[in-house]
Order: sequence, then structure tokens, then C-alpha cells
Amino acid sequence: MTLEEQRQAAIVTYVNLMRIKAHETGENKELDYQIKIAKVMLQNFGIDIAELEY
Repeated sequence: MTLEEQRQAAIVTYVNLMRIKAHETGENKELDYQIKIAKVMLQNFGIDIAELEY
């Protein structure tokens, strides 16, 4: 997998997690933890997540 493919996969993962979070009605600690991990991965790739958050 190329670096660009890894970056794209990380973006897709983060967006999917945020989509789930938007529809979550209760507290989900595992989801929150996975979002934190995804944010760190994106930051490590140099991707500004501010534009991805809604």
C-alpha cells in the first residue's frame, strides 16, 4: 500500500467514525477512543482534520 493509499484509508476511517458519532445517542467510550486514534493517525500524515470535522 502506498503512502497516498494509507492517507486516503485514514481519511475514510475518520469520516466513517464521525458519521457514526453523529448518529450516536448515548456515550460510547470505544467510539471516542477510536476517533482519537484516527485523529492521531491523520495528524501523523500531516492532514489538517479541521476541514473534516462537522
